[in-house]
Amino acid sequence: MFGLFEDKDDIRIKAFFGSTEEIMEKEQNIYSPYDGKIVTIVPVCSAEDTKRALDIAKKATKLARETPLSQRILWLEDVAHTIEDSKEDFALTLAQEVAKPITFARVEVERCIETIKLTVAELVNLSGETIPTDVTPSGKKTLAFYRHEPVGVVACITPFNFPLNLVAHKIAPALGVGNCVVLKPTPEAPRISYMFAKAFINSPYAIKDALSVLYGDVEVGSTLVKSSIPRVISFTGSVPVGKIITSQAGIKKVSLELGGNAGTYIDKSADLSFASIRCAFGAFINSGQVCISLQRIYVHKDVYQSFTDLMAIETQKLKVGSPYDDDTFMSSLINDDASSRAKGWIENAKKEGARVIAGEYEVDGIFPPTVMADVTDDMEIICEEVFAPIVSLISVDSYEEAITKMNNSPYGLQFSIFTNDLRLTQKFIDDAECGGVVINDIPTLRFDVQPYGGSKLSGVGREGPKWALEEFTEIKSIVIC
Repeated sequence: MFGLFEDKDDIRIKAFFGSTEEIMEKEQNIYSPYDGKIVTIVPVCSAEDTKRALDIAKKATKLARETPLSQRILWLEDVAHTIEDSKEDFALTLAQEVAKPITFARVEVERCIETIKLTVAELVNLSGETIPTDVTPSGKKTLAFYRHEPVGVVACITPFNFPLNLVAHKIAPALGVGNCVVLKPTPEAPRISYMFAKAFINSPYAIKDALSVLYGDVEVGSTLVKSSIPRVISFTGSVPVGKIITSQAGIKKVSLELGGNAGTYIDKSADLSFASIRCAFGAFINSGQVCISLQRIYVHKDVYQSFTDLMAIETQKLKVGSPYDDDTFMSSLINDDASSRAKGWIENAKKEGARVIAGEYEVDGIFPPTVMADVTDDMEIICEEVFAPIVSLISVDSYEEAITKMNNSPYGLQFSIFTNDLRLTQKFIDDAECGGVVINDIPTLRFDVQPYGGSKLSGVGREGPKWALEEFTEIKSIVIC
């Protein structure tokens, strides 16, 4: 059985070496996390394949750099139109490869289109400025200014949880500003990246050989990172891999969007009903496989029991099942190992004194949304990134206790607060040690138009089209005397 496809030829994809598609000698089957059917046959690339793709990209940099901005804008707009015309195919592929519920798969496709359009808007405004060189006594009057120039080659390494939109966040700005890109998409979802790349490469406005796509894991990734050809490595993924990349990259720009341990505080002044609805959404959307998935909920002791009861009720309302059903909220985790790890988190927390108030037991073989109550600071379940549909409730005596515990983490991606106290709102903005704060909603809230990234182990650099364009350019300073 081959999912929605008829035979192996329908699910076999190829690597892109610049504008040329190739089948590799070695191939691998990719299985649906939901029903175990083969959904993609993917080529397995080697270190030598990676070096060849990098050489092609390097040779194409002059053409990419000299291509008019108008053509690059038309290129991005054409890709957005292509995806718009095939939205359901893209959404079904997301449902197949990563078991993303079809409703949310459609949302990701829409966001991908929006990300490309936002990139076009920011490209129009990417400019330098003039500088008064006679501002100091030692200076003199000249015509001085700076401008943004493409870096040359960008290596992009992307994850499985948003395998379309997070690719768009990298390659649309990188190509749009005049770079060449070598993309290594996640091994779990190669077809969606293939479809996306094909929209770029088949466009009548495409820059020849500006984009290559390689499939593989450590061998491909390590070769990309260690090579002297890329000027920028843009990576989204785990902290351990981020550390390896940092140690191997050498002197080049490294942009890292890594893990998180997102927390929120429920103040006694908060709207508990609204907070429980949003927290259930933020904790379990995408099966908790989100860097800013809500993992820790600190609740003021005066409303702890009321909020706990509401949280259990809202969680039990969420439908778990087939990713192809329109009303499914949550489906399978990415693989059996992820499910086993989630079960391990639960068992360890129970041994340490926590209790399960919703979830724990599988629903038709799917790990369910699970709420843990009476969790304490020393429990492993809140000290590390869980990356599963598990959320922990912790009772606190005050805001000060909550923010201290929230900040007492090696991660600092996004935090939030639910409160109707303006003083606390202002204080939280100053106190939260993270890349983004959200007031009266979940820390899982992200808009593609905003800067996105974290502090501490959560990463270096920012995503979002405007900020990605800065990551993928160099500043050149010019003085005309």
